[in-house]
Amino acid sequence: MLHTQRSYGGSCVAPHHLAASAGRDILKQGGNAVEAMVAAAATIAVAYPHMNALGGDGFWLIHEPGKAPVAIDACGPAAGLANADFYAGETQIPERGPKAALTMGGTVSGWQEALSVAADWGPAMPLPTLLADAIGHAQNGVAVTKSQETLTAKHLERLSQSPGFSEALLVNGKAPREGERLRQPRLAATLNQLATAGLDDFYRGALAASMASDLEGLGSPLRLSDFNTYRAQRVTPLEVSLADASVYNLPAPTQGMASLMIIAIYERLKAAEPNGFGHLHGVIEATKRAFMLRDQYVTDPARVPGSLQALLSDERIDAEAAQIDASQALPWPHQAEKGDTIWMGTVDNQGRAVSFIQSIYWEFGSGVVLPESGVLWQNRGISFSLDPEALRGLAPGRKPFHTLNPALARFRDGRTMVYGTMGGEGQPQTQAAVFSRYAFHHMPLQQAVSAPRWLLGRTWGESSMNLKLEDRFDDELVAALKTAGHDVEVLDEPFSDSMGHAGGIVHHPDGLIESAHDPRSNGGAASV
Repeated sequence: MLHTQRSYGGSCVAPHHLAASAGRDILKQGGNAVEAMVAAAATIAVAYPHMNALGGDGFWLIHEPGKAPVAIDACGPAAGLANADFYAGETQIPERGPKAALTMGGTVSGWQEALSVAADWGPAMPLPTLLADAIGHAQNGVAVTKSQETLTAKHLERLSQSPGFSEALLVNGKAPREGERLRQPRLAATLNQLATAGLDDFYRGALAASMASDLEGLGSPLRLSDFNTYRAQRVTPLEVSLADASVYNLPAPTQGMASLMIIAIYERLKAAEPNGFGHLHGVIEATKRAFMLRDQYVTDPARVPGSLQALLSDERIDAEAAQIDASQALPWPHQAEKGDTIWMGTVDNQGRAVSFIQSIYWEFGSGVVLPESGVLWQNRGISFSLDPEALRGLAPGRKPFHTLNPALARFRDGRTMVYGTMGGEGQPQTQAAVFSRYAFHHMPLQQAVSAPRWLLGRTWGESSMNLKLEDRFDDELVAALKTAGHDVEVLDEPFSDSMGHAGGIVHHPDGLIESAHDPRSNGGAASV
């Protein structure tokens, strides 16, 4: 059994152990939580290419004791040429290939903006130090994970048609096997360029010119002007007030509103014990209420039809909770959203904390790997509709809907918690499972992460919309859920990848740091 890690010097939690180690090593050298996260983010872009890359997006929540949390939206908008004319003849945006690479990659600008937030925390660590692990792993190679092997093989027929994929991410022309060495020398050179020329080179330097030229040559609508005009933005986080904590998440274009609403509704319904019928039924029904509102409201920030913060008012939460039947499931025809990503957290010895998420949307994103830079590009823009009247209709400069949403809680007793997961539609649900177990039912942090989980609808690699349970739930609970009207499927796995890769860190007022990582992932909690 895994146990909650405890330390006082700092911690980094990530779904790949090399990323956790990279962040921990920066903390050991005196770096702060943001610097540790940049090191982890660069490393995991090398070590987990099926889940994230430099050509993807990111979102940050940064906590500094005594100050309001800072949120960073590092989501890239649609290209200036990404319009109906560009996709003439298509009924929908192609899922893979150059036409799927239609939004700017925002994550590197997010690293830059986060470092500017931390600029007054003390002397800055140099970029070559922060990116050293990532550069070394790209140059010398990483051991391919089981999930990378599985997903490469599963999608190889489609992905191998995307320019550059086979050369960069296959080994001897085949899907790499678990444990095989994957070298990415062009990506190593790109990371070294960023370390020496600065992160802004990704958007307004030689690297930007190279990537823009490659994207245009391959058939993407992205151009150099899209790179030159992009900058990550600081935004006001959404907040929900609970009895014992205030919890924060990202506003549109993310589904952060849904994550906050689920836990607030469940607080009204709270079961006496965790992991029984009342707990699961309550969170699942809260999820349905939150997802219906999410799909009515969340889109490009400039086009949101109403206040997302207003949806999190006590009055609205009370009204949504009142519509839940404590013994009967609401029928659920909802169309689920896909999405793959990584969540990571850091806390330093000053209590500064980061909740961070980085993604390329589907497994390997667009599949396009740029010839010169070796950068893999996302396909986040396929969440746009080609219907100009749709809430999420495509237009130049619009931001796509994001499943990504990192969470941060500040408890009334002085604790700070960062937590999150990968898993598309499963992200708000897994966040609710972890947070409710820890905060409402007082389970130890690691047990809150490790305990059996559920998923309503589809997540990465899945197509069915029913309620899936890991097989560690008891038969009586399964029967009770079915009796209540839930369409239950019990998976034949005790720890299923489809339930996401979660983690969490809690900083206590006396300086104690508790860390937990998901046994479903290749990750770890690396502490100082």
